Parts: sequence; structure tokens; C-alpha cells
Amino acid sequence: MALYSSMSKTQLEEEYEVLRQAYENYKAEGHNLNMARGKPGAEQLALSTDMLNVLTPDSVFKTEDNPDVRNYGGLAGIIEAKRLFADLMEVSPENVFVGGNSSLNMMFDTIACLCEQLWKGQENLKFLCPAPGYDRHFGVTEYFGFELITVPMTENGPDMDVVEKLVAEDASIKGIWIVPKYSNPQGITCSDETVRRFAALKPAAKDFRIMWDNAYIVHDINDTPDKLLNIFDEVKKTGNEDMVFEFCSTSKITFPGAGVAALAASENNLKLLTKRYQFQTISHDKLNMLRHVQYFGDLNGLLNHMQKHRAILQPRFERVLSILDNDLAGSGVAEWTKPNGGYFISVDVLPGTAKKVVDLCKQAGVVLTGAGATFPYGKDPADKNIRIAPTYPSLEELEKAMEIFCVCAKMAAAEALIGA
Repeated sequence: MALYSSMSKTQLEEEYEVLRQAYENYKAEGHNLNMARGKPGAEQLALSTDMLNVLTPDSVFKTEDNPDVRNYGGLAGIIEAKRLFADLMEVSPENVFVGGNSSLNMMFDTIACLCEQLWKGQENLKFLCPAPGYDRHFGVTEYFGFELITVPMTENGPDMDVVEKLVAEDASIKGIWIVPKYSNPQGITCSDETVRRFAALKPAAKDFRIMWDNAYIVHDINDTPDKLLNIFDEVKKTGNEDMVFEFCSTSKITFPGAGVAALAASENNLKLLTKRYQFQTISHDKLNMLRHVQYFGDLNGLLNHMQKHRAILQPRFERVLSILDNDLAGSGVAEWTKPNGGYFISVDVLPGTAKKVVDLCKQAGVVLTGAGATFPYGKDPADKNIRIAPTYPSLEELEKAMEIFCVCAKMAAAEALIGA
């Protein structure tokens, strides 16, 4: 495919006209396709339907540490669920707190708790936000009034030269968000060196915290999965055990609206959280915890379940990447990631055209996450990053959506170069 930037104005105009005609044909077909968020598709949701039948009226509702999970009590979760999540995160069950159905809710509560206790009375606080990143992370700290500071991402995770410099110089920086494995949206996994540098941080703020959102901890989609170094093993070596909160959930393992979330933290951090939770709730849904534990049995059962997800997701990711390769490779119109897991593919279109591409797609019946959403305050300074979520549409729908996306990306690029 010809490099767009090397085309003459006449060639670009001819190319644009061909693309415009194809685009008008797509519009006339009346599509309603959605790649806006990383939601599991219907096939994935169906994988866990049998879990709804695990508990029956004849079930034993007792656990090792709870006489009846249908009743009050058990603030930090049943021991069996703690063990399952401890095995998943490779920590001790004593360091695990099992919550409700949402890890995002636990992250929100954690920030609220730290604002009430650890950072109380402090003003003009800041939070580091690796970007492209997860818009809901940024939204939480923006809601609590933090100034959001963008940290660039590299192929090894956040630019640690930038992180180390910022936290060492500014005591008003209180934390950093990070999806350490298969980041949202780029699918990057922090290298061993990056994890070690996180663990060895020397922040000016002694109450600095790392929000380690391990959302895609077991969400591999091929035979070459990424490996992530255990952050808690590393902070024990540096004496920074209190610096990390790790989060995960079964939201994209079983049911996003009815999964189980958990966090891992040091003893001191768990005490901070308990001070809040003991007034906020008496217990979370222990029946759902028991249901999950009995359904999976142990970590191996959960990992076997994830292979079923992989069988559904791998063809979707391969289809998206194949279309991008076939339709855009060599054109200079876009670059994209090729992750080994997670839920997204990150596409960088020609700078200054991401909003245009998203708008063109919308007019043709393809809904994408808004351009800029992967940056703090929703503002991508280069207007180039677009998050692709391949999981929700059917394969047929996904193929059509990506064909339209590629046409829109080329149209926007051609138009921008013609006007340059």
C-alpha cells in the first residue's frame, strides 16, 4: 500500500474520492455496531451460566470461618474466597480483602478512605496517570479533586524515569494508577525492571500509594502470554510494603455485573480500609463468594475456565489485527499494538485525526470510545489514540466494523494531508 504522506495532492484527492464512495455505501447499509467498551460478548457470558445452579436450597451454607453465609458478618470475605484470590494474586490470604462485585468500586472506596485518613487536611494533591490509560481510573481521582499528571507509556510500562523524578521532587503527588498486565488500552505488561523500579520508589510523600489494578491478571489470548513480576515480593525487598494496593476481580471471568472483587494490601493498609468498611457495610455478598469458590474449586479450575474465554477471544483479536494489517499496513495512516492478552487493541491514527475518525465511524453506525478518553481530562494532546474493543461484537460484526474503521482512518488522513 502506498504511503499517504508521499502521495501528491492530486493522488490524495483521487484516493479520498474512492474512500468516500466506499464510506457512503457503508452508511447506506444502516449498521449498528458497538466497539465502545470492553464488555464480554454473549458467548463469554454463557460460559458461566452453570454457576447459577451451584447453590440450591439443599446446599450447605457454612464455610470454615462463617456459620451461615446467608447472614450478617464476615467483613473481609469468607476464607475460601480469600484463598482463591490469594492464589490468583500470589499473596497471603491474610493480605486479601474480598468485596462486592466491582473492583472499580473498591478502588473508589480506597481513594475515599485514603482521602479521609491518610491525606486528610492536605491540599492541592496530585495523582500520576500513565497514558494512554483507563478513563475510569482518571475519573475517580478527578472526582476527588486531584490534579491529574500525565505520564507517558513505553513498551515496558510507564516511563519510570519520569515517574521517579516526579515523585522524588513533589510531595503533593500522592499516587499513581497502573494496569500492570495488558494495560488498557495498549496491552502492555510492565517489564521486570519496571516492577522493581516501582517497588524501589522513594517518593517525597511518605503517604504515596500505587494503585496496582491487575484487571487482566489471567486474561491471556495466545500461546505466548506475558509474565508479570509479583509486586508484593519486590516491595518486601525494599521495605515499601505499605506503598501498594493491588486489585482484581472476576468481572471478565464470570459475570461483569455479578462477579467478585478483591484487593491485596499490607496489614497497615488493611487496617485503614477496615476503619471505613466497618461503618459502610456489615458484609459483602458472601453467597456470591461461595458460589464462585464452589464453581471453580481452586485456581486451576479458574485457569481452565479462562481457556474457554481464550477460545472465544483469540479469533476476534486475530481478525482485528489481520484487517488492520491488510487495510492499513504501509500506508502511514496508523500504528497499532499487538497484545498477548487483555481486552483492547490501541490504534494511533494520524495525529490530529482521532476525533474525526471516531465521528466518521459514528455516522456510519460504528460506535467507538470517544477520542481522548484514554488521557486525563479526556484530552489527547496529539489527538491520535483510539481504543478498539474486539470482545463484544460477533465475529461477523467485528469484521464489518473494522472495515469501516479502516476506511474512516484513511479518509481522515487523506483529508488532513490534502489540507496540510
